[in-house]
Amino acid sequence: MQLRKNIIFLFQFATVGLALAFLILYFYPELLSTRPAVVQLQESSTPVTNTPPGEHITTYATAVDKAAPAVVNIYTTKVISERRNPLLDDPLFQRFQNKDSDTPRQTRETSLGSGVIVSAQGYIITNNHVIAGADEIAVALHDGRTVQAKVVGADPESDIAVLKIDFPNLPVITFGHSKNLRVGDVVLAIGNPFGVGQTVTSGIVSALGRNSLGINTFENFIQTDAAINPGNSGGALINAYGDLIGINTAIYSESGGSMGIGFAIPVSLARDVLTQIIEHGHVIRGWLGVKIQDISPDLATSFKLASTDGAIITNIVLNGPADKAGLDRGDVIIAVAGKKVRDVHDTLDQISQHKPGEHIDIKLIRDGKEITKTATIIQRPTS
Repeated sequence: MQLRKNIIFLFQFATVGLALAFLILYFYPELLSTRPAVVQLQESSTPVTNTPPGEHITTYATAVDKAAPAVVNIYTTKVISERRNPLLDDPLFQRFQNKDSDTPRQTRETSLGSGVIVSAQGYIITNNHVIAGADEIAVALHDGRTVQAKVVGADPESDIAVLKIDFPNLPVITFGHSKNLRVGDVVLAIGNPFGVGQTVTSGIVSALGRNSLGINTFENFIQTDAAINPGNSGGALINAYGDLIGINTAIYSESGGSMGIGFAIPVSLARDVLTQIIEHGHVIRGWLGVKIQDISPDLATSFKLASTDGAIITNIVLNGPADKAGLDRGDVIIAVAGKKVRDVHDTLDQISQHKPGEHIDIKLIRDGKEITKTATIIQRPTS
């Protein structure tokens, strides 16, 4: 009898538990499933350091074999309408014109660059300047296949663009760790310089965190002496393991050729822009609504500042976040959300990292005194 009572009790307990679980899942279905990733990226499993300890490397063929198949050549075509000759408007010349003389002459302008396949879903990351204004974009894969690509989105302020192709069995780059790079680490640049075909050049990391170059609004470049030439833009900068650590973007050159000073966008920044473009169609950045400039030694003396760290507000957008928060021209921004800022680029970076609607503290120096204002960040307008 006691055994029967125990069985009945367990049965009732299980029935109540199942009913309760059903009700929970019915009203909260999100507990049953996780939101799938919008873009699936391949992560590196190699150590974060770039140099294998205790190894004497005589070849980087393994690293190239790993990364090169995911680097593509990009060919763009732009249709240019040429203005007709102003002399054709002269009545004297109009007597001798035929009916096609009024038709604008169109020519096709072609250019080339490189890109990196970052997902088996067909997403390709490249530079915005490679595809800007293009009417047609063709992608040539490492194995010789060619396909038309469509633009998913672009971010001119970081010079990143995302393309998509529909092709099976795509090779995919492995994402590395650009934040752990050190000056002196070996890097390889893969791209399509001058349209000669895929080419690999080697060098080292020459410097990190390069900004104020006037190339992009948001700059945090890896500088390298690996040869980067026209056509390399959008290609891969990889480490000794074949992992992606940067997107080749620009060169410093007076002749148009490589002079040992090239710049690449760190993969950490490129990845963030890539993900936001795929998820939202654009990059979401915070905006304060101010125009700022760096502090020179003379300005520091004039404003009686202890150092040149920070940024001086030179103009404020009417009814913008800064205006509503009580900031004024001549204020010196020295910290954003508790983080000290060094210059204009640092200040813009700190502000842009905050989402629209966030309330952040802006520490200022006004009339020689430190004050703090709280501003509500909004979406940065498109350039």
